[in-house]
Amino acid sequence: MDKLHMQQCKPCRGDEPALTQDEIELFLEQVPAWKLYQAQEGPRITRGFSFDDFSQALSFTDRVGQLAEQQGHHPSITTEWGKVKVSWWTHKISGLHTNDFIMASRTDKLYDEFSGAAS
Repeated sequence: MDKLHMQQCKPCRGDEPALTQDEIELFLEQVPAWKLYQAQEGPRITRGFSFDDFSQALSFTDRVGQLAEQQGHHPSITTEWGKVKVSWWTHKISGLHTNDFIMASRTDKLYDEFSGAAS
C-alpha cells in the first residue's frame, strides 16, 4: 500500500460502508499517534499537537484548514494556547473512511514539516 500521506482523498458518496474495526486497527498502525474514540455520531480519530505559543498553534490550524480544503475533507479543529486538537471522521457515513486516515497521515506530515521549520 502507498504511504497514506501520498494518497488522494476520494469523494465519499455516502453509500459506501464505514471501515470495519479490523480495517480501522490496520490503519491505526500506520498513524500510531492517533487515537480512536467513540463520539455520539460515530467513531473518530483524534490527535493533539503541541506548540510553543498561540501564534504557532494558529498557524498550524490554518495550514490544516488549507489542506482540508485542497482535499475536500474537513476535520474538527480546536485551537488553544500551545495546543491544537484535530479529529477526523466522515460525516456522510457516520464513521471512518480511508479518507480519514489519509488526512491523519497528511496532518502528521504537515506537523513534522511545521515543527522542523519552527526549530
